Amino acid sequence: MREYKEQLNENGFSTTDSLYGDHEIQLLKNIIDEWQASNMESDGSSQVFSIRRLIKKIPSLLPVLLNDKLKQLVTELGGEDFFLVKAIYFDKPENFNWFVSYHQDLSITVDRKHDASGYTKWTSKHGQIGVIPPQDILENIFTIRIHLDDTDNSNGALRVIPKSHSKGIRKFTELDALEKDTEVLCPVNEGEAMLMKPLSFHASSKSNMTHRRRVMHLEFSNQDLKVPLNWGEKELLFFR
Repeated sequence: MREYKEQLNENGFSTTDSLYGDHEIQLLKNIIDEWQASNMESDGSSQVFSIRRLIKKIPSLLPVLLNDKLKQLVTELGGEDFFLVKAIYFDKPENFNWFVSYHQDLSITVDRKHDASGYTKWTSKHGQIGVIPPQDILENIFTIRIHLDDTDNSNGALRVIPKSHSKGIRKFTELDALEKDTEVLCPVNEGEAMLMKPLSFHASSKSNMTHRRRVMHLEFSNQDLKVPLNWGEKELLFFR
């Protein structure tokens, strides 16, 4: 797994071999489907295409997610002191399809709002408090996107600008034409994962297929936030 870390640090992204077997993937899908069914309106109008605070809402996912391969990957990429700081489930079903323009993942989830130097652009949505932290916090984070479906250009695989993570927080308009022309498409098979640094510029197209694109987006860090702030979704990995 060392090559994954080298690619992640150099290019800002990488893709892995399979982390989960067919049985594990099906179990993850079933757990999410059961939660979705229990949280859907009686007329079926509340189809779930995004679940934020995923582990807080569906803690039964953790025993399946935290298999030996994932723990080994987190250890290789960061170390045994890294913990989960954000978990989101994304789907692109046929009736709820969208594109995402190029952006960096700048907001983290915290447990409270409190003035702190370097923490800006506070948000509060659906009971979740977000804020953009100092750049060094973002540089420490890495993301593991676990794919529950085969994903390619036809159903919204991510596009990434290689090495764009290395120049800090920027607007996409600040990238020059040569940099934008290096765009890479990242197809990922079911059970595999895409690795990414939050400061990497990434985007995804609308799906033009009927098959879904279900992804669990997991962010990891080993940094403490400025007192009295704490991570809003912190989950320890190596004491389970």
